[in-house]
Amino acid sequence: NRFCTASNNRTGFLCDDRATCVPASQVCDRVSSCRNGEDEQEKLCGDLPRSLPGYLVFRCSNPAYWVYADQRCNGMNDCGDCSDEMGSLAACPPCGSEWWSCSPVLYEYCSCIPRRLCRDGVQHCLSWSDEYIC
Repeated sequence: NRFCTASNNRTGFLCDDRATCVPASQVCDRVSSCRNGEDEQEKLCGDLPRSLPGYLVFRCSNPAYWVYADQRCNGMNDCGDCSDEMGSLAACPPCGSEWWSCSPVLYEYCSCIPRRLCRDGVQHCLSWSDEYIC
């Protein structure tokens, strides 16, 4: 079993050295993150996503789309329909302390925006709460 927990409690892939944990989204990215390159091997990367172990994959609500498991609940709309952030399959916790909860204007966010965007003079929430309350 090569499941491991990478930084920020994200799903990862354990290298042969049994010490290096590569974040899921860095597996099959054409850059060897493991010393022996096992994160880029043909048997793992030859038929994405079918060739990947299930724990590295999150299936979007549209069955034609998938993202790496460490992209689930990262605040970004990686699936394109927010199913990786808001769907019942994603089961994400509420917005963290670095995020502001609102209905975002931008397609890249789903139910929260990064707090660094608050009070920057630009509307990011439909309610403008990022400029007046956040």
